[in-house]
Amino acid sequence: MTKILVTGVNGQFGGYFSDKAIENGSTVFGLIRRSSVDTLYRIKHLVDNNRFTLVEGDITDSYNVSKVVEENQFDFIVNGAAQSHVMSSFDSPLFTTQVNYLGVINILEAVRQHSKHTKVVQCSTSEMFGSNINKDGFQNESTPFSPNSSYGCSKLASHHLLRIYRDAFGIKACGAIMFNYESPKRGLHFITRKITNFIGRIVASDFQLKEKLQLGNLESKRDWSHCKDSVNAVWLLLHSDKVKDYVIGSGITHSIIELLETAFGYIKLDYKDWIEINPSFIRPLEVEELRADSSLIRQELGWCPTISFEDLIREMVDYDIKLALKALD
Repeated sequence: MTKILVTGVNGQFGGYFSDKAIENGSTVFGLIRRSSVDTLYRIKHLVDNNRFTLVEGDITDSYNVSKVVEENQFDFIVNGAAQSHVMSSFDSPLFTTQVNYLGVINILEAVRQHSKHTKVVQCSTSEMFGSNINKDGFQNESTPFSPNSSYGCSKLASHHLLRIYRDAFGIKACGAIMFNYESPKRGLHFITRKITNFIGRIVASDFQLKEKLQLGNLESKRDWSHCKDSVNAVWLLLHSDKVKDYVIGSGITHSIIELLETAFGYIKLDYKDWIEINPSFIRPLEVEELRADSSLIRQELGWCPTISFEDLIREMVDYDIKLALKALD
């Protein structure tokens, strides 16, 4: 039976990936840090599954990572653990680097020393491109990297490590360069969920909510996909004989304004009546536009997204409306 270590298992990606792996007959070991609060709400349904095991640990602890890898001899490792909030990385660059870069060193070193058969997929990010974009308006595997945040820098450093460990030590390490992926399991401090959660509160208040939603730059554009589609891409990459990096995204970009129009329009509201611009939410350095050219993974692995942007946002709005109404009971 295939054994997979999933770091960041209690995040949205880790949760959806674990679901898919177990559905396909794999055994999942989920690495999770000790916490005094409940961080398992995304994966509660898996805790009692006999194909799912929680492993206490932290990717920044080299001894812990090495011990877990040596003892279990995983077939695959999917590293979804990260400090992934871009704005927070400006305030906490050292912590961001410790998790996003040193954590990857620990994983790769553990594999090199104890489990060289293990294939590793690192969840990389489109933020590594920064403002660089090809003449055709897309970013692909050959687009030069030029990150605009500590988050992007830390993920780029770890992304380069994959190539180094492939070439120097023969480690099967791949980068999944994922553009923005969202879902109802997205954290509340990310803009998509921030918006849909606010809409849920509006509906639960019978449209009498007195506050307004505080937002920053509305002009930035992103390539948003459903997290399930990104999980499907990583699954294909994991089980492919190819050991290389792939860009993963829908190829369609939308501005924050379009996101607001889609979300608020779904419940027949004008977003302009419900938001305020707060300068404190504007990043010191912005990435203006991200748009994936994922033709390589489509051609070589047969991947394609299945859930549209509109359906994704509607699913998130429906979820947050139900969540807000349930809180009233």
